[in-house]
Amino acid sequence: QVQLVESGGGLVQPGGSLRLSCAASGSIFSINAMGWYRQAPGKERELVAAITSGGSTNYADSVKGRFTISRDNAKKTVYLEMNSLKPEDTAVYFCNAEVATMASPFYGVDYWGKGTLVTVSS
Repeated sequence: QVQLVESGGGLVQPGGSLRLSCAASGSIFSINAMGWYRQAPGKERELVAAITSGGSTNYADSVKGRFTISRDNAKKTVYLEMNSLKPEDTAVYFCNAEVATMASPFYGVDYWGKGTLVTVSS
């Protein structure tokens, strides 16, 4: 009914940059908060950054000053600009969105993308 598709992951050297994108599609009435999570091998999934429909943002302490989240509401897309990447940023990055569908326009449900792998290594 609703799909989130991430793109932009890959291999980058320490200190490098990547830009992740996540596009939402389907029977969407509105999208509330959108965010990026990540899960490193052997670790739990953690919040990286989130953005409300009004543009307010929230970041994990570990990425503040290096990562920037943004969204294009017309394109139903959220972005994560990642700079000064470190090996500890290596993880699968998942897109998340709270979506109200056409069938339930006043009730938001969390949807997840399948993830995109970011590897930071020399």
